[in-house]
Amino acid sequence: MSEIPAKATESEDPSEGARAMATDGLASAVGGALAADGVQPGDAMWQSSPPGSIYDYIKVASFSIGPDGLVDQWSLRAEHLFGIPADRAVGMDPIETFIDPRHRERGMRKMAEILDGREWTGVVPFRMPTGAEGECGSEGLAEVYVMPTRTEDGEKAAVCIVVDVRTLRSIETDLAASQAIFGQSPFGFLLIDPDLRVRRVNHRFASIFGGSPDDHRGKGVHDYLQRGEAERVAATLRRVLETGSSITDMHVTGFVPGSDERRHWSVNLYRVHSGSGRPIGVAWLGIDITARRAAAREAAAARRNLALLNEAGARIGNSLDLETTARQLLDVVVPGFCDLATVDLYQGLLVGDETPPGLADGSGELRRVAFASAVSDAPFAGTGVPVAVGAVHHYPFNSPCADALRTARPQTVPGEDGGLVQSTLAVPMVAHDTVVGLVQFARTKGSEPFGDRDRDLAVELAARAAVCIDNARLYRREHERALILQRSLLPPGDPEASGLDIACRYLPGNANTGRPSEVGGDWFDVIELPGHRTALVVGDVMGRGLRAAVAMGELRTAVRTLAQLDLEPAEVLSQLDEIARGLGAPGGVQQATRAARRPREADLSEVYLATCVYAVYDSVTRRCTFANAGHLPPVLVEPGESALMLDVPPGLPLGVGGEPFEEVEVELPEGALLALYTDGLVESRDHPLDEGLQAFVSTLSDPSQPLEDVCDHVLNTLDTHHGEDDIALLMARVQGLPTESVGDWTLPREPRSVGRAREYARAQLLSWDMEPLVDTTELLVSELVTNALRYGEGEIRLRLLLDRTLVCEVWDSGLVQPRRRRARDTDEGGRGLQLVGLLSAAWGSRRTPRGKTVWFELPLPGGETSLTDPAEALLSLF
Repeated sequence: MSEIPAKATESEDPSEGARAMATDGLASAVGGALAADGVQPGDAMWQSSPPGSIYDYIKVASFSIGPDGLVDQWSLRAEHLFGIPADRAVGMDPIETFIDPRHRERGMRKMAEILDGREWTGVVPFRMPTGAEGECGSEGLAEVYVMPTRTEDGEKAAVCIVVDVRTLRSIETDLAASQAIFGQSPFGFLLIDPDLRVRRVNHRFASIFGGSPDDHRGKGVHDYLQRGEAERVAATLRRVLETGSSITDMHVTGFVPGSDERRHWSVNLYRVHSGSGRPIGVAWLGIDITARRAAAREAAAARRNLALLNEAGARIGNSLDLETTARQLLDVVVPGFCDLATVDLYQGLLVGDETPPGLADGSGELRRVAFASAVSDAPFAGTGVPVAVGAVHHYPFNSPCADALRTARPQTVPGEDGGLVQSTLAVPMVAHDTVVGLVQFARTKGSEPFGDRDRDLAVELAARAAVCIDNARLYRREHERALILQRSLLPPGDPEASGLDIACRYLPGNANTGRPSEVGGDWFDVIELPGHRTALVVGDVMGRGLRAAVAMGELRTAVRTLAQLDLEPAEVLSQLDEIARGLGAPGGVQQATRAARRPREADLSEVYLATCVYAVYDSVTRRCTFANAGHLPPVLVEPGESALMLDVPPGLPLGVGGEPFEEVEVELPEGALLALYTDGLVESRDHPLDEGLQAFVSTLSDPSQPLEDVCDHVLNTLDTHHGEDDIALLMARVQGLPTESVGDWTLPREPRSVGRAREYARAQLLSWDMEPLVDTTELLVSELVTNALRYGEGEIRLRLLLDRTLVCEVWDSGLVQPRRRRARDTDEGGRGLQLVGLLSAAWGSRRTPRGKTVWFELPLPGGETSLTDPAEALLSLF
């Protein structure tokens, strides 16, 4: 082939010249790119273009025209561009074949000029030739570069290079669109080559990291990110280059020049290919998500704080125990909110003082009630010397903790150098405008420091716990007061009774579980009656709390009063029933009785119900009379026999009314064991009443042991740790009055019986070695027998009983009770009962089934109570 000229030597019109200049510019740009890659423009024709060159994107074809103006050579690219194989194209007239008939004449002239040896460059519209089936070919637009040449014979010919203009324009459009997207994107856009070097960046990226886009060419990820983060990103870029897998929303952390603020970006990576499919780099699209991350952290912190508050509301305050409530607070905050925490409460508040000293200035004594740690088991020393749980301490006046207690405002305490704690929040616990203690939240070094949101959360948590602790404190105070009231209403010490060995136990509800609860209405009592008789009482007011304790106290007082009247057990319960109904009525018993006769709806909140067993034991006859008001039956264990429940008819509970109570009299053998109890001993949620009663009866298998040991055995064997109800247990072993300690005589109704009574009394006292009591006893016996002769009926009975005291009883069939009156100075009589009252320790009268009994009691010689001189007593009457 002949030499090819570098440019056209002639052009017909200005537009064609401009296109020629554009073509020359493209050639120059390609030459410059080759030179940049180390390839000289003169050597370009000898280089084999690698895949991905510009010729992979544009359609370029060549063919030659012979001297006759017909195609004599047809390249493979021409076949691809025009769709005509070489065997068909060779010999075609290009003007006749590809040019529209309207432009053929002009085309013929150009062909003649070309064959005359002139170069030509221009844009030519063309159309594909008609196919074999007669269909019309498609039209196109081509830029043609025609270069004259000569054949081997020296004839003039031409070589034509054809470029598809539409493909070029498409490339121009794509380049413009790519430039617009790359340059105008609001996100950081980078093109990274296979060597992980920046090939190109947009203005957005350059505005963030400084400089112009060209200043970033050739830089690597290590120039922008710290070492660890840069290595992670570089490994990800290599993986994208190797696998072609895209990466979406990869979070990258770093810093921008001139700022110490940590920035966060969301990066999308994808591999970029050439037209031939060869990877040429990785595209990087980064979005600054620092603000979004901060907002997400704020939202997460808000959700975490809300969840913490919800957990605190659910867990704190479930118990009315101060220490338990404090531990519940620490269980919530460690380790979710802080690493270490302590709770200090004012010592004065814990012991019941309303205004402990030092409360105003923060120097009062505090007790550390709770400590929790997620990193260490030892109390931390973030605010001074370590304090153990349970220890009493106080903070110095100028310390931050004392200032927090004094001002009721939280204080931040920085950690000590070399210590474990980074910072501590000292938050006062304020409830109802009163500071009850201090809670400290500490975070160790390496943790996130406390912020304003953390401070607000700590104040809220401390306030919630403070209210619960204050409620627990108030409840504990009221519970202790109610418990003191309840215990004050029970018999003090160990009760004593004539002819009985007594042992008793009382356990308030939850006493064994460590949890405070409301007091109950269980009670028991041992009441000494005249004639060495004893009343045994066990009762249970339904309900709990101070109301039940007060009702129990009123009923117990009423029982003791009625017992002193020496009423029968059934009559005592009847009177108690009236009193119980009167407790719920504003006007008392009579108002309650009138109201019961009128139809009305009962107010259950004002109804007082109670169960009670009342038993009277006579130590002389060893007989015991029982009456039951809806209570559990007594248990009796006779020597050598199994325990059994006495069949005492259970009447209605006290406060119901309307039904009389029945009595049952039982003779108790010597050494027998009698047990009275409340339902808390034999009933709980886990053990039905029947099972509890059987278990209780089975525990009394060895009644010969000391009563104290029997009580302990019963409480240790049965389920007494449930804490659901109070437990009252009263046990008595029968020890009847010996026969030799009883003197009993029947006297005829005649005047000489007075002297005979004095003789019987003197002889009996001398046989008992009670000579100091002879004169007083003779005088008082004479008075009582004289009254029986004068005012009584039927035969007279005299009985002397010796036990812890001396009791003298005079029986007759008269129903009129003696009445003591003050005699005037001029009266000759009327001073007998006054004399009995002066000389005896106690005296009285009681009704019997067949009349009445008048009695008096004298203390034994050598006892705590001294005898009254009869002479002084007689003189005091005048």
